[in-house]
Amino acid sequence: MAKRKKQKQIFRYDCTMTGETYKTTREAPSPDDLVSVQAYYELNPEEDDRPADIKKELGVESSDS
Repeated sequence: MAKRKKQKQIFRYDCTMTGETYKTTREAPSPDDLVSVQAYYELNPEEDDRPADIKKELGVESSDS
């Protein structure tokens, strides 16, 4: 007997700050609280531990320089 392939359910969510749309395969427990990585780092600049070349590529102004 052949196994049937499971079909993945896709959930689409919008970032509340930037408006970007994301697709996931898991349902979010509180989709109204979701923010993108970019929005998170804008809210918490002291936790931005990305390398300098990545920040430069994204056009983020760093306060370390």
